[in-house]
Amino acid sequence: MEHPIDDAPEPLRHLGHLLRRAQQMHLAAWQRDVSRDVTSVQYAVLTVLERLPGLSQATLGAELDLDRSTIADLVSRMTRRGLIERAMDPADRRRNVLRLTRLGRATVTELRPRVDGLETVMAGDLSREDRGELRRMLRTMLAGAQRQGLLSGD
Repeated sequence: MEHPIDDAPEPLRHLGHLLRRAQQMHLAAWQRDVSRDVTSVQYAVLTVLERLPGLSQATLGAELDLDRSTIADLVSRMTRRGLIERAMDPADRRRNVLRLTRLGRATVTELRPRVDGLETVMAGDLSREDRGELRRMLRTMLAGAQRQGLLSGD
């Protein structure tokens, strides 16, 4: 018989359960402390376009590991709200690129300090070193899941 990873009772010893609870905590804290109007995924779109202006919708989806229908819906909603805009790619007139609008830039500027503050809420009693280690482990876990085809940007 295989031994459990730790002595915590089920379901508290299962990684999936703990990740789901952490996601619930993140959503509740985001809505309370950051924004009820801009989701964390929309904020991620804004920050990627701030860092990499002029991406195609497909490239943006790949950057965020979002499937085509999800990124298409996000771009449509964010365009309607005036946060991002589509423009013709000057290098390839058949292709559209995405950029932040003035409102999109202002939204990132407004939300960034709140998002940074959310780190303290999410990390709880973890030390700075433990926070870094947790990020490193989660990135490793996600990279492995992507290699296994469990995550897909298609």
